[in-house]
Amino acid sequence: MHNGTSYLPRAQLGSLLEALRTAGYRCVGPQVRDGAIVYDSLDDVTALPYGWHDRQAPGRYRLESDVSPRCFAWANGPQALKPLVFRPEERQWRARRDAGGALSFEPLLPAAERIAVIGVRACDLAALELQDRHFLGDGVRDGQYAARRANLFLVAVHCVSPADTCFCVSTGDGPRAERGYDLALGELDDGFLIDAGSEAGAALLRGLPVSPASAGQGAVVDAEIARGAARQSRALPGRDLRAALFAALDHPRWDAVAERCLSCGNCTSVCPTCFCYSATDEPTLQGDASEHGRRWDSCFSRGHSYIHGLVVRADTRGRYRQWLTHKLGSWHEQYGRSGCVGCGRCIAWCPVGIDITEEAAAICAAAPDG
Repeated sequence: MHNGTSYLPRAQLGSLLEALRTAGYRCVGPQVRDGAIVYDSLDDVTALPYGWHDRQAPGRYRLESDVSPRCFAWANGPQALKPLVFRPEERQWRARRDAGGALSFEPLLPAAERIAVIGVRACDLAALELQDRHFLGDGVRDGQYAARRANLFLVAVHCVSPADTCFCVSTGDGPRAERGYDLALGELDDGFLIDAGSEAGAALLRGLPVSPASAGQGAVVDAEIARGAARQSRALPGRDLRAALFAALDHPRWDAVAERCLSCGNCTSVCPTCFCYSATDEPTLQGDASEHGRRWDSCFSRGHSYIHGLVVRADTRGRYRQWLTHKLGSWHEQYGRSGCVGCGRCIAWCPVGIDITEEAAAICAAAPDG
């Protein structure tokens, strides 16, 4: 924590929500729903998951509670920031044909809504940065994504309670929130240390009932973050696996993982960086207009690789290989880094418990004899 860090007593946490609402934001925060911690509209701090902890393992996610005063003592839930900016399904533009046969096109942009998200983890900030590169980078500007992204205010929380499935340390994306936030919180039993990461965050912070944080408080948060990082036992075998993966396209491990994989697409749905979608067109009954849209898709679906009567990746082996080599390999050519931020969601939410770190280590190891 640096010298500009402020301290907000736990009893004053509601003032943060009130300040955000006054600034015109709808607050969204973590809450317990149907056995998981999910993001939902947050009207009162009492709805935060006080005393809740997650227990994650391959193919397993469970919540437990105790009398802890903390509300951010968990790693992550099935959601990330992705659904807030890249909607699972939406319409993008409308085409019309007038009486003379001329076509016109109208973009269907979302209504501007200012959303403040509370409880964002470092891995999800890194994932959002990757989504920004895809939807807004190198001359690309996706209208729907841009409209939502411009209205997002992010309150990060340094992660001190990683799940057994987390490996953000090995990808360089956590557990401390380093950038990409407006405000960052470090949770203590009696309150929060707050740092501003943007002009908007600094302006909001000036209106909160805070006091300067002490060096001792900062040391406690720093030590908890360090202990959380040290508890992570999983890791990828490197940050740039391009050469190793593409040298192992015929590795027998692809067949072994395909025997377990269901091609269900759960991993891509919960992944905070996956961005594949399929296009839809819905014409009117009169035939004078049509609306073009998109919905999330997955490289594990049969239709994802369908081209002119041919399914390029007809089996699970090919689909899993495509996902892993793209995510950990060819993303480097596109975005300058791997597409994995170490959140571990794909491990916990895989119905058969496939572990991406285990598969990557096996495939990137020296080729087997023969």
